[in-house]
Amino acid sequence: MSEANDAQPKHLLALKGVSKSFGPVQALSEVDFEVNAGEVVALVGDNGAGKSTLVKAIDGVQPADKGEMYFDGRQVLVHDPKTAAQLGITTVFQDLALCDNLDVVANLFLGQEEVAGDGGPVPVRTLDETEMEQRTRTLLDDLSVTTLGSVRTLVGSLSGGQRQSVAIARSLIGEPKVVLLDEPTAALGVAQTEQVLKLVKRLAERNLGVVVISHNLADVFQVADRIVVLLLGRRVATFKADETTPEEVVAAITGASADTAERQRQV
Repeated sequence: MSEANDAQPKHLLALKGVSKSFGPVQALSEVDFEVNAGEVVALVGDNGAGKSTLVKAIDGVQPADKGEMYFDGRQVLVHDPKTAAQLGITTVFQDLALCDNLDVVANLFLGQEEVAGDGGPVPVRTLDETEMEQRTRTLLDDLSVTTLGSVRTLVGSLSGGQRQSVAIARSLIGEPKVVLLDEPTAALGVAQTEQVLKLVKRLAERNLGVVVISHNLADVFQVADRIVVLLLGRRVATFKADETTPEEVVAAITGASADTAERQRQV
C-alpha cells in the first residue's frame, strides 16, 4: 500500500492535490483538504478563492481535473452527485432547492419514493405517508428543530432559518457521513442564524464530518473546529479555531499574512 493510502484512515474525507480549471481560469491549484468525523471545518476565502469549486468537486457536480480523493480510508472516484450520495456525501447549496408548494414532509422525501411493480417498463412510485411523516418528526426531534410547527406546513410559508433547517434535515435522509453546507447563514437574521448554527453543531455531535463555507467569521468562530483558508485557488493556511483570532484569519484571506505557510504546517 502506498504512503498516501496509509495516511488516509485518520480522515473521514481527504483530498490530495486537487486542481480544477475553466478554460484559462485556474480555479483550484493542488489543493489538499480533509475533514474528520465529528468535526466542523470552515472553508473561508474571498470571492473567487475557489471555495464553491472545491465543494462542487467533492460533491461531483464539477469533478476535479486531477487529484485524489479518499473516503473512509480508501481512494474513490466521484464523477457525479449520485456517486457522492452513495458514498455518504451530501451537499446543501445556498439556493436550498426546496419546493415552496410542498409541505415539510414532501420536501424531505422528494425523489426518495419506493419503486413498486415487477420491473416492467413503467415502474410505479408509491408513498407511505404515515411512515414519511413519522420519520420526519423523528429526524427533526433528533436535530432539536422545534420551530417549524406542523410538519405539514408549506415550505413557502417558512422563514429563512426554518427553510435552512428543512434543507439540512432533508440532506440527512440518506444517512450521510459528510455534510457540505454552502453559506448556510447567508441573508438570515440574528435569531435565525443562531438557530442554524446550533443545528450545525448538532450535526457534528452526530459524528458527521461537516464542511461549512461562510464569509461570516463570527459564525465561523462559533461552530468551527478548524478553519481552512483558500486564496486564488490555493490552500494558504489552516487554523485551529480556538488558537487563532479573526484578525489572523483575515490576514490569510487577504494574503497579508507572511506566515501562513508556517501556520499550515503547524496544524
